[in-house]
Amino acid sequence: MIEINLLPGAGKKARGKAGGPDVGGKVASAASQLKEPYLILCVMTLMLAGGVIGFMFKQQNDKNQELTATEQKNVQDSTRYAAVLREKKKAETQRDSVMHQLNIIKTIDNNRFVWPHVMDEISRAMPQYTWLTALEQTSAVTVVGSVDTTTKSKKKKAEMEDEPAPKLTFRIAGNTVDIQALTRFMKLLEASPFIQNVQLEKSDVALVDGKDVTEFSLSAEYQTPDSTAIRTIPLTLSVR
Repeated sequence: MIEINLLPGAGKKARGKAGGPDVGGKVASAASQLKEPYLILCVMTLMLAGGVIGFMFKQQNDKNQELTATEQKNVQDSTRYAAVLREKKKAETQRDSVMHQLNIIKTIDNNRFVWPHVMDEISRAMPQYTWLTALEQTSAVTVVGSVDTTTKSKKKKAEMEDEPAPKLTFRIAGNTVDIQALTRFMKLLEASPFIQNVQLEKSDVALVDGKDVTEFSLSAEYQTPDSTAIRTIPLTLSVR
């Protein structure tokens, strides 16, 4: 008699039961259940790492774009400011040149009446039987040079401006027949508001035209008088 099994797998189960417990299947099933959490953890880790990397890339890209824009702006500002600085330096050079010329004019204008005042005071104090043989400046003459805008020149110029202006000193040489006239001459010069520090350098007896005279040499300084000592008068011209 032939029996037909219409239930699939029934024969395998029967054979499996007959051959003993299916240990390999159980081990494989347990191993697959153990590997699943690690796989999920690995996938989650990769996804998290990918998200972090993407976020950092985006942040760095935004930062790079911001720095690029800042660099371009700074380059434009630097170019614009460089032109402004060139114009500023050019204007300062022109200003220094003009100021230098104005200072020259001011110096000339301030000193143009120095020697007229000195000679007028000497002539006013000159006693009788006395005559001059020399009148010369003994202080250094200020030499006006070209304009130099270098740092060294500006520093030197600032140091010179801080120093007091040199005083005008001069020497008077002459002859007199009366030694007392020389004393009066020195006293009248010292009393002048334009002359100070009158000193006798030498006094010798010499023979001039068969007569004994006293040769003298005086040193003196010009001083700026008080405003009350200066009298101004209008200039008038006669028209013919």
